[in-house]
Amino acid sequence: MANLEGKLLKKVQKTSLTYDLLAPHDKIMVAVSGGKDSYTLLKLLISLKKKLPFPIELIAVHLDQKQPNYNGRPLQSYLADLSVPFEILAEDTYSIVLEHTEEGDTYCSICSRLRRGILYTAAERLGCNKIALGHHRDDALETFLMNFFYAGKMQAMPAKYRTDDDRFDVIRPMIECSETQIAEFATEVGFPIIPCNLCGSQPGGTKRDAMHTLISEIEAQHPHVRAVMLNALRNVRPTHLLDQDVMEAWSVRPESIRPDRPAKKTMQHTVATPALTNVNSRLKVIP
Repeated sequence: MANLEGKLLKKVQKTSLTYDLLAPHDKIMVAVSGGKDSYTLLKLLISLKKKLPFPIELIAVHLDQKQPNYNGRPLQSYLADLSVPFEILAEDTYSIVLEHTEEGDTYCSICSRLRRGILYTAAERLGCNKIALGHHRDDALETFLMNFFYAGKMQAMPAKYRTDDDRFDVIRPMIECSETQIAEFATEVGFPIIPCNLCGSQPGGTKRDAMHTLISEIEAQHPHVRAVMLNALRNVRPTHLLDQDVMEAWSVRPESIRPDRPAKKTMQHTVATPALTNVNSRLKVIP
C-alpha cells in the first residue's frame, strides 16, 4: 500500500506544483462525498501537507443529502480519527433532485449544482479560500469526450479555476491520477464507502457510461490511450483548430509561451514534370 500511496502522492504533489494549486496559509475545504475518490483525496492532502514548506489548513466537509438508507456513522468515525477538523452538513437535496428530474434524464446535473451551492455557502462560513474536489484523470477524459460529442465544444476539467462569483478557487489535485490506482488504493485502505442512491440507482447507458466504454474499447488495442489523451489536453495546438477567438489570443501571446520553432530548411524535392497542362497556353499534352 505504501508504494501505491507514494505513486499517487507523487502525482498530486507534481500537479499541485505545476498548476499552482497550493499557497501559504490556504484554508482548503476538502469535499468528502463518502466515495473512493474523495476519501483518497483527503488522505493524500493530509500526507502532502506534512511535506509542504509552508502552512495550509484542511477542513473536511461531508453533505448528508438525506438519501434513503443513508448511514453516515462509519464516515463520521473515520473523520473523527483524522488530524483535521471536519463538518457534516445535512440538507434534503435527494427529494429536490427526484422532483425536478424529468423522466429519462440523469440525476447528476441538478444534484451537482445543489451540492455545489451548499458547499460554497459552507466554505464562505468557514473562511475557506479554496475547495478541493476528488475528480481524477478518467473524469476529465470522459467529460472532454462528452463535451466533444454531445455539446459541440472542446472542454474538459481544469486543475484549478476561479468560481464565477470570484469567491473561491476550486482545485483538483488528483486530476492526473488514474481511477484504477485510486480504486486499488481505496480497497487496500478499506475506506468506509457510502453508496450513492441517486446516480448509483440509475440504470447504465448514460452518456458518461458510453464514453467510459469507448475509451475502454480503444484501450484494449492501445493500452496507454488514457495517458496519451491526458497529454493531449496539455498539448493544444491553436494553429490547427478552427476557433478564431483562440487563434487571435494565440497570435498575441507573450514570447515565453511555447515559442514558435525556427523555420526548417526546405527539403530538396524531386521535380515532377507535368504530364498535362494548360498553364499560359492552350491545353496540350507534354510528350
